[in-house]
Amino acid sequence: MGSPLLNVAGVEVSPDHYIDGRRVASAQTFELFSPIDQRLLGHVAEGLDEHVDAAIRAAERAFPAWSALSAAERKPLLDRFAEEIGKRAEALCVVESNDAGVLLSRMRHGVVPRAMLNLTWFAEHALTLQDRTIDTPQAQHLVRHDPAGVVVIITPWNSPLLLSTWKLGPALAAGNCCVLKPPEWAPLTCSLLADAAHAAGLPPGVFNVVQGSGKTTGAKLVSDPRIARVSFTGSVPTARWIAQAAGANLVPCSLELGGKSPFIVLEDADLDNAAATGALMYRNAGQVCLAGTRFLVHERIAPRFIEAMRGYVDRLNIGDPREESTEVGPVIHPRQVERVKAFVDRAVAGGARVLWGGAMHPFGAQYVQPTMLTDVGQQDEIVQNEVFGPVLTLQTFTDDDEAVQLANGTDYGLGGVCYGETAHATAVAQRVRTGFIWVNSFGIRDLAAPFGGIKRSGVGREGGDWSFEFFCDVKDVVVPKKPFRASFSQR
Repeated sequence: MGSPLLNVAGVEVSPDHYIDGRRVASAQTFELFSPIDQRLLGHVAEGLDEHVDAAIRAAERAFPAWSALSAAERKPLLDRFAEEIGKRAEALCVVESNDAGVLLSRMRHGVVPRAMLNLTWFAEHALTLQDRTIDTPQAQHLVRHDPAGVVVIITPWNSPLLLSTWKLGPALAAGNCCVLKPPEWAPLTCSLLADAAHAAGLPPGVFNVVQGSGKTTGAKLVSDPRIARVSFTGSVPTARWIAQAAGANLVPCSLELGGKSPFIVLEDADLDNAAATGALMYRNAGQVCLAGTRFLVHERIAPRFIEAMRGYVDRLNIGDPREESTEVGPVIHPRQVERVKAFVDRAVAGGARVLWGGAMHPFGAQYVQPTMLTDVGQQDEIVQNEVFGPVLTLQTFTDDDEAVQLANGTDYGLGGVCYGETAHATAVAQRVRTGFIWVNSFGIRDLAAPFGGIKRSGVGREGGDWSFEFFCDVKDVVVPKKPFRASFSQR
């Protein structure tokens, strides 16, 4: 019998795991609090050894039948999955806003439509993964994309619904069976996602949700020898541990990690446009891995740029993320608040100057003022390490070479932004060592394009064919054109 449902702003949410098509309670639970006002949302089932084992066994049982379906046969089920998400759109928006502090307006207008598209687009794209033929004089090579098996998906707390469906779409469309571990600080929309999958008629075991902490539940999942893939988005330290644990079983990992991305403003940039885009870096309280957090501004225009951006930042509406007009909400958890504050305090103690912000915001206990620090050195902690909060730095440069040197001067390489005359900005952007970079824009994404980082920002790419290359075993079936006769001389 399942646990009593939680009531989150009028929406009923199961606190239990979802394993083999049914809800499974746990003898152990963990408390969940809202970042908005620290109220208790409820007690959520903790994934123990038996839950991890049951989920993996369920996925193993479901795999033969699910993987035997063609992409065309799986597509209607994934389309219905997306439709069921659409039916629950407002519930998902309300719950994630309360659970993770995500802006309700962003959920309604961006996240939920994209979550649906993550399923339908990859279901459609999987139809292109038919046998591909390579003709050579000696043989025909039939290149197949076979599903890998049981996939473990671990998603972060800054955008649980969006990033879960971003991984589930290609994994399920390719024919894999999945075990999703939601973030322990914001698991509830993933529970609603399980309801949507169940209503859509996904066979039992194809999609499972096991909640819990990374140190316990996550560790058990990624170290299990029965799994075929791990797809993780999160921090570098956690990724290192996952790679070691999965590597012991030679399990491939896709790792989308942190960012310390440059936001370059060249001398010939449209300053007002660049400043307006710069203020967007505070969205989701700066808890966005692909945000440009290191502002690199040409020294001749720096004073004017600072004045322009300050004007946009001063107009940001900071408050309750459930209000449509709010533009900056809370930091996810008290531990994260302390981490962000400590970064700022150490930077200021080391000589950094606060251009704006630098303290807590009076709206609530987990609200940090949008902050910009300058007079920082390239090797300073605040420049080199990811803060993951509403804290940016600003450095100046004298020419393009110095801008590129500063941009490339960290161990991260996820994203970037470059503002300037288009040809000039494009030339500079091409020299920045990063997985992607936006020229005179920010946040433009397409599911067909590759997404991922270099250096400490990750391993592998997601999106389009790249997702399927990871979630599939690529096989070459070689058919000779002439009768084959074995010979010891053949190599």
